[in-house]
Amino acid sequence: MLGIAKKFFGSSNDRKVKTFMAEVQKINALEPKFEALSDDELRMMTQTFRDRIEGGESSKKILPEAFAVAREASKRVLGQRQYDVQLTGGMILHEGGIAEMRTGEGKTLVAVAPVYLNALSGKGVHVITVNDYLARRDAEQMGRVYRFLGLEVGVIVNGLSQGQRQMAYQADITYGTNNEFGFDYLRDNLVYDRREMVQRGHHFAIVDEVDSILIDEARTPLIISGPTEDRSDFYKIVDVLVKELIKDKDTYELDEKQRQALLSELGSERIEEMLKEAGHLTDGTEDLYDPLNVSLVHHVNQALRANTLYQRDKDYIIKGDEIVLIDEYTGRMMTGRRLSEGLHQALEAKEDVKIQPENQTLASVTIQNYFRLYEKLSGMTGTAATEAQEFLDIYKMDVLEVPTNRPILRKDYDDEVYRTFKEKNDAIAAQIADCHVRGQPILVGTVSIEKSEELSEILKTYAYKVETGRTLKPEYAGREKEAQKVGDAAYDITYATGKGIPHNVLNARQHEQEAYIVADAGLPGAVTIATNMAGRGTDIQVGGNLEMRIERWRQEQRNLAIEVTPEQLAAKEAEFKAEIAVAKEKGLAAGGLFVLGTERHESRRIDNQLRGRTGRQGDPGTSKFYLSCEDDLLRIFAGDRLDAIMQRFGVAEGEAISHPWLNRAVETAQKRVEARNYDMRKNVLKYDDVVNDQRKAVFEQRQEFMDSEDLSELVADFRQDTISDLVERFMPPKAYAEQWDIDGLDEKVKHILGLELPLHEWAAEEGVSNEEIEERLNEAADARAAERLEIVGVEQTRNLEKQFMLQMIDMQWREHLVHLDHLRGVIGLRGYGQRDPLNEYKTEAFNLFENLLHDLRHNVTRWLMTVEFRFQPPPELQMPEFQEIHLNPGTGENEMANPMAQNPEGMLTGDDRANLPVEALPVGWERTNRNGDCPCGSGRKFKHCHGSLI
Repeated sequence: MLGIAKKFFGSSNDRKVKTFMAEVQKINALEPKFEALSDDELRMMTQTFRDRIEGGESSKKILPEAFAVAREASKRVLGQRQYDVQLTGGMILHEGGIAEMRTGEGKTLVAVAPVYLNALSGKGVHVITVNDYLARRDAEQMGRVYRFLGLEVGVIVNGLSQGQRQMAYQADITYGTNNEFGFDYLRDNLVYDRREMVQRGHHFAIVDEVDSILIDEARTPLIISGPTEDRSDFYKIVDVLVKELIKDKDTYELDEKQRQALLSELGSERIEEMLKEAGHLTDGTEDLYDPLNVSLVHHVNQALRANTLYQRDKDYIIKGDEIVLIDEYTGRMMTGRRLSEGLHQALEAKEDVKIQPENQTLASVTIQNYFRLYEKLSGMTGTAATEAQEFLDIYKMDVLEVPTNRPILRKDYDDEVYRTFKEKNDAIAAQIADCHVRGQPILVGTVSIEKSEELSEILKTYAYKVETGRTLKPEYAGREKEAQKVGDAAYDITYATGKGIPHNVLNARQHEQEAYIVADAGLPGAVTIATNMAGRGTDIQVGGNLEMRIERWRQEQRNLAIEVTPEQLAAKEAEFKAEIAVAKEKGLAAGGLFVLGTERHESRRIDNQLRGRTGRQGDPGTSKFYLSCEDDLLRIFAGDRLDAIMQRFGVAEGEAISHPWLNRAVETAQKRVEARNYDMRKNVLKYDDVVNDQRKAVFEQRQEFMDSEDLSELVADFRQDTISDLVERFMPPKAYAEQWDIDGLDEKVKHILGLELPLHEWAAEEGVSNEEIEERLNEAADARAAERLEIVGVEQTRNLEKQFMLQMIDMQWREHLVHLDHLRGVIGLRGYGQRDPLNEYKTEAFNLFENLLHDLRHNVTRWLMTVEFRFQPPPELQMPEFQEIHLNPGTGENEMANPMAQNPEGMLTGDDRANLPVEALPVGWERTNRNGDCPCGSGRKFKHCHGSLI
């Protein structure tokens, strides 16, 4: 019934897309009007639109004209006219949705119109890509259109100075990677002066490859960390106590399979007694599991794991004076790798080697919570439909599938399933050899760098024998049916033989080099092995990519210091076009691009990305996946059962089984894994949402401190609240005068307020109340504050108050993050007590935040009331040294640790390029347009870079 309704009324997606087509017709109707305008008149439309927006006109009303202007500018500058489906995709982006468009449909061009329209408000538009190379490339190519229309374009890449970043963010349109935008946000909340901040708000963002960034990359947070104070003595103290404790095996429970070591009830009681006797419990607490002791519990747990789970010469070795981890799979030393969250320091204490300081989180944010800062967020990709629910739940973004410009001719074959890895690899090598000999380009997709290298080694030595033709033997002339029964013996067969198949291997590390290799992956007979993300963002065009070939040739000429004339460029372009046309014809005749998957990924979306690289713009193409019962996905879900079935049916070695039912079974397994991964991501986000509310409150408060010229009222409030806290603690409201702890109050008043007052005499007065004593304390504290204000001076005091506030809120927030990290590590144990760990985490995190605010008030008051002043120019507040960390979810490597991955071949960046001597620049550099990009490649305008020299 549903199928019949869908046939008549179309799917929900079709109906939504159809509503945009009416707007497309309006845009098409405006085309002749804007074609008739001169370049200057077209450029003037930008100011006209801006005036109309300032006058209160909505962007929705301006949309048809703005899109028509952007299309006309693209035609004039790039020679490319957006198709109707591209305009539809642009409108989906403008409305804050996700446009799912097949590979080769021109997503980069789709973004031009919505970026232009949303940049008119002057609040800034961010275009986010997956790597620095694509950010630079898109900013340069599409930036020509925006600059033609009078808009400024900036690009944020690794290695820029603070001033360059500020200029890039001040532009109307800013390109960059998710890591750069996220870390700039975190760094902005560590500076001490508003003028040092680089970002100016989060108005509108378009995320290219939105599934990769908002789902795959979002599995790990962005973290800025810095060195902590030296706590090596404390690690040693806890280690000694734990070594004594574990002599009794009943004090802990060990689960080697799950790599877990937990204290038993007896162990908890004993360690609590030991810590209490040694005086290590936090002041005012009697219980080890009091929230204020969360860091202590964390240290005990890590010491327990180090002493019970980790074995010397199996999990690690001691080399020199340091602990070196051993890879459990390969047995190799992992030099430079350290365990996190204090576990490595616990191992160092266990083996009595030098304890290296651990890094402390200074600021962190998940990618989900960073992108939810934007007022409007949109994205585009070739594969988002399978994750539509996650996009809706977390980001409130609808996924709409945009129809292709031309019908898809790609042929997707059923998976071939083999029993073992070896059989599968032999079949893959045979298929690659067949394509290579026939002149069909083939892209081989692998799930990891290791698998790519493994297959590469096989191909280097593979001896192939591929049939190239066959003719019927004379004796079987006219007896074709009989010949078919006889088989190969009835034919004269010719073969192509050889050893080793030439190929390229890409592993998503050197983005710029890989873009050039991927551009050639469509050449006849080309063999390209790539991990799923390698070369993403660059089209594989059968016959070759004209733009990339021209760009590579121009780069070669620049390196040789040869100036390219327009005539030479035109001649080279014509030459390349002719070569590509011949190669394309040959490649298409052989069947178009063949995409071969060596394994099913645990996500259908990644498989679809690989498939989508063939069959672009109506070209023919083929895709097929080769699987084995030993593949991770099949092994976990159905490997043994499937292997038994294949044995029962007598499937011979080297034979495969293939059936649509198998495809559906694999897809069901993938859906189960996807659902599990989504639940994990959602669970992590639920915990981070608790921290996120606190983060936003602290960051907003911090910015208020920076913006304020006078914090004296807030300081006075802090002082009164501190006094109120002290009186409530030592003179409880309903307590008798004999129960007051005046000694304790006197000590705290001296320590925090720097006052020596006759508190014992006040308390001994007949009928005196705690409110009266609080009032006297406030009067004495106000008098001392006024006295210090007169000594120091108003201006100096206001500066000191601001500095103390900022330094203290930063210090308290860092400690709070450490407590939350430790709390997150142990809160799951509350589940054993039938309590929801998330609710418990919310409660404890709220209590810790209350403590943070309490400590902030007391510490700021203590500093301002007791610090001694020396009259000399204050040292400038310095940003702490920090490290940026975003772990690649696939490899576990820190993406920010190797900027050369984003800048291959040791390319200079930012200021380094701007400082190049003129001798290093190409001939004719001085004739560069003043507003054009400097030929040194710094990303600055010529007039702000080397152009200032002439």
